Amino acid sequence: MESEKKMPSCPVEMTLQLIGDKWKVLIIRDLMEGTKRFNELMRSVTGISQKVLTSHLRAMEKAGLVNRKVYAEVPPRVEYSLTETGFSLKPILDSMVAWGMHYKETLEN
Repeated sequence: MESEKKMPSCPVEMTLQLIGDKWKVLIIRDLMEGTKRFNELMRSVTGISQKVLTSHLRAMEKAGLVNRKVYAEVPPRVEYSLTETGFSLKPILDSMVAWGMHYKETLEN
């Protein structure tokens, strides 16, 4: 039986628990642009394996960051999008972009 993880009291630790993985941040980055199918995410998140992408999407869905919509078609079609909570991470990603750009400029000078 899998035990529930205790929610950390530190807000930074909580955020890192949800998105503190390189792949999760890149998945969120790509879903900020809009709904994507699994194979679109596989192509856009360079270097991720199918198993890891599936695992992270499931974890993010369970955490309430990602919606998964399955269409009753043959072949089956599955689309992923961010929830309102997922979109609320946009300022964090925007700050990461700004910091990364500044850091890159610092290294180039």
